[in-house]
Amino acid sequence: MTRVFQYLLLCCALLPYATPSLAEWHYEKQAIMGTEVSVQLWHEDSQQAEQLIDQVMAEFRRLDDELSPFKPTSELSRVNREAAKGAVKISAELTALIDKSLWYSDLTGGAFDISFATLGKHYDFRNKQRADEQLTESLLEALNYRHLHLDKNTHTLRFGHEKTKIDLGGIAKGYAVDRAVAILKAAGVCCASVSAGGDSRMIGDKRGRPWLVGIRHPRDKSKNAAVIPLTDTAISTSGDYERYFIDDSNTRVHHIFNPATGKPADTTAGSSDKLISVSIIGPRGFDTDPLSTSVFVLGKEKGLALIDRLPGFEAVVIDSNRRLYFSRGLDNPQSANANP
Repeated sequence: MTRVFQYLLLCCALLPYATPSLAEWHYEKQAIMGTEVSVQLWHEDSQQAEQLIDQVMAEFRRLDDELSPFKPTSELSRVNREAAKGAVKISAELTALIDKSLWYSDLTGGAFDISFATLGKHYDFRNKQRADEQLTESLLEALNYRHLHLDKNTHTLRFGHEKTKIDLGGIAKGYAVDRAVAILKAAGVCCASVSAGGDSRMIGDKRGRPWLVGIRHPRDKSKNAAVIPLTDTAISTSGDYERYFIDDSNTRVHHIFNPATGKPADTTAGSSDKLISVSIIGPRGFDTDPLSTSVFVLGKEKGLALIDRLPGFEAVVIDSNRRLYFSRGLDNPQSANANP
């Protein structure tokens, strides 16, 4: 028997016991931050991939523990309990989140306002309950971002009105997605997608092809109104179909508040300026998340004008007549029909 043949026999004998590490996609989803968090990444080592996914989910849970308005032990809940009594010491992370929120409040003329919780806390979408007219009128003055006095140097926050409350629901998930992406990038992951409800961010592409991100049809969850090819970017979608109920007058009561009225933004069919879905594309979820809320409240004309002024951002919006419109930078027709 030749030496070469002996070597081949040895190799064949060892094949059943070989455990080569093959690169593949790894996927996980969990319920965190009141939504579905999903992670998809490409990695050559299954064990390392699982460890990275565990780290990502742990970061989402950490942020939920600190930023949830529904958890009494969260930092945000402590602020809501104490900041009307005097300046409260807050973490550098919460300082950055509130500072960014106030920046967008100024940019949008108050269309983005985390003090919407002043009235939003009185809405229970699961049980179809909302604040009545009397309560809305009594609390409207307290709903104003100018009541939030943030000192970035001392990391303190004080509310200027005794009834003001805040909620970071319009920015926290986008920020959490960015934090997850930072973990994966630090580990050298080349291709991944992280989503938390309507907020997603992609690292690289999908192994030579763009990520295809579907924008849900706002009136038929089984369909997409549009599919956008994306690479190494973030996208956030806000719609009146995410959390809502239909009241006795057949009005859709949803979770995106117009700070000027203290009520959910009007999405009644018939107006081409009223929006029922907004998707913003940009570098980071920390920006696309608050921008999607802002454009929703501003309406089509003012909202698209805002995005057209911001370098690096694009928008896809659907008005109350179910027609699609795009910001200037997207290579699409100016409008299209989103009817089923």
